[in-house]
Amino acid sequence: MKKVLFIIIGLIVLCAVGFFTFNNISMGKEITNMNDKKVLVAYYSYSGNTEKVAKKIQNLTNGDLFEIVPKQPYSNNYNEVVALAQQEKQKDVRPELIDNGDVSGYDIIFIGTPVWWYTMATPVKTFIANNDFSGKIIVPFCTHGGGGASSTYIDMQKLAPNAKVLTGYTSYEDTAKDNEITSWINNLKF
Repeated sequence: MKKVLFIIIGLIVLCAVGFFTFNNISMGKEITNMNDKKVLVAYYSYSGNTEKVAKKIQNLTNGDLFEIVPKQPYSNNYNEVVALAQQEKQKDVRPELIDNGDVSGYDIIFIGTPVWWYTMATPVKTFIANNDFSGKIIVPFCTHGGGGASSTYIDMQKLAPNAKVLTGYTSYEDTAKDNEITSWINNLKF
């Protein structure tokens, strides 16, 4: 009788462990081992889509969160922003930021941006240009309205030539899923 009781208790414990492990992985809550690295999740978000992804990454990595905010806010009128973003890209504008941030104390920096005219939003260009990423690992992510990442990740590498830029995560508008983000992070080679 004691043997049967031990078997039943053992099965209950195994089921409980399996349930909690499955639940954490399926809910995107598996903590990714960052090998004791200091992590920053920096992002610019116009409509809130990139911010949602940034917060999911921050939750998974326990990194610090930094919002890239232009000193002069963009218009709430989408069409005006589209036209301005095109002009900024053509003229290689780097809008002034409220705070340029400081990446010096971090090893891994996730950088998030919406895709504007086939590349990163100009506030993100300013953030990268105003910081020294030498020897850092940049992990890019972006949200887009239909054109994909385009040259966003290549352009980040050009702006930070002394950094290692890893494979980015790209999502359409606000379709980012926790389990996809978890899988992407777990497959990165730090």
